[in-house]
Amino acid sequence: MKQDMIVILDLGSTENTVIAREIRDMGVYSEIHPHDITVDQLNSLENVKGIILNGGENRIVDGAAVDIDPAIYQCGYPIMAIDHPSAQCSQILDKLPGAEVLKEFVFGQCKAEPNWNMKNFIEDQVELIKRQVGDRKVLLALSGGVDSSVVAALLLKAIGNQLVCVHVNHGLMRKNESESVVEVFQNQLHANLIYVDAVERFLGKLENVADPEEKRKIIGGEFIRVFEEEARKLDGIDFLGQGTIYPDIIESGTKTAKMVKSHHNVGGLPEDLQFELVEPLKQLFKDEVRACGVELGLPHNMVYRQPFPGPGLGVRCLGAITRDRLEAVRESDAILREEFAKAGLDKKVWQYFTVVPDFKSVGVKNNARCFEYMVIIRAVNTIDAMCATIERVDWDVLQTVTDRILKEVENVNRVCYDMSPKPPATIEFE
Repeated sequence: MKQDMIVILDLGSTENTVIAREIRDMGVYSEIHPHDITVDQLNSLENVKGIILNGGENRIVDGAAVDIDPAIYQCGYPIMAIDHPSAQCSQILDKLPGAEVLKEFVFGQCKAEPNWNMKNFIEDQVELIKRQVGDRKVLLALSGGVDSSVVAALLLKAIGNQLVCVHVNHGLMRKNESESVVEVFQNQLHANLIYVDAVERFLGKLENVADPEEKRKIIGGEFIRVFEEEARKLDGIDFLGQGTIYPDIIESGTKTAKMVKSHHNVGGLPEDLQFELVEPLKQLFKDEVRACGVELGLPHNMVYRQPFPGPGLGVRCLGAITRDRLEAVRESDAILREEFAKAGLDKKVWQYFTVVPDFKSVGVKNNARCFEYMVIIRAVNTIDAMCATIERVDWDVLQTVTDRILKEVENVNRVCYDMSPKPPATIEFE
């Protein structure tokens, strides 16, 4: 069933996602597009019922205010403007619209039907994937995380054995992660899975690289090279599937939004990419991705597993990656996840993990001075990953985690708890 759509044109607002989510909560699909969308591009979108022009603090670019193509005003769509609007707009507000104002625009002026739900979304995406791919094959980057797992299930539903999943062990996975991926996807879901051991290759490329953006780009670029090599061993691979979601795109920067950080599947892709991308989740927020996974019938423990960044532990081993600190991150993370599960926090806390900085501090072990690394624990709650609050973990749980890390993880003499919300901090450190 084709879903009615409200298009939000980004004229520099930092509240695009807030409005998009409010509209989706009404049961109407919404998409965010750049301010310079052309009439032809707009008309190519299906079932558009109305347009919201969303201006804001980033509307001034290179000394001038951005605006839409004047021809869009003549297309016949109901238009509502929010903030620094053009005088031609049909409605002018000096702040975000209240729920009733937005509802009146969506249902009263636009006559949109509340037919946005995961069942309809999946049906639409299956049709779009079939139309895009045809009888050719898709190579999927399968990390085993929530996003790539849901993409795998969606692609399997759409094209079946035309999907080839590739899991690359880059040496930056959590403890026993790769083994778990093979067990679930190859042995239980019977997906066409290729396992690639590229540990030494990735760690060699990352040696002495401290800048987080450079690390992300190296990891993203090397991923693509591995996929290209695997594709050359197969026939008819023309597409690359990715678990890109909307926060990945917005944080990597848009024409009117400053970059927070590049994501390996957005900012790290090489210019000479040999594949056409298939990214069916790129307009979904994290909670919507999980709802999609549930609708597709994925196991609960897979859909609600801990989020894991594409670059893996590479952005939790801060600065230049060393094998001793990488192992400290991996082992401390495993301890944290085990103890949180025992305390029932795995069902309460949205994301929790450890990081190890690239500096040491003085401590005492075995009645002697030691100079070792610290482990930082981070535990946050969020709905869509665009903002996050800190989980107030019970002191006894933190004490248990701390005791185990200090006793069981080598080269560590200090454990800290990160109290910083997002914003101003991001969820990940790099």
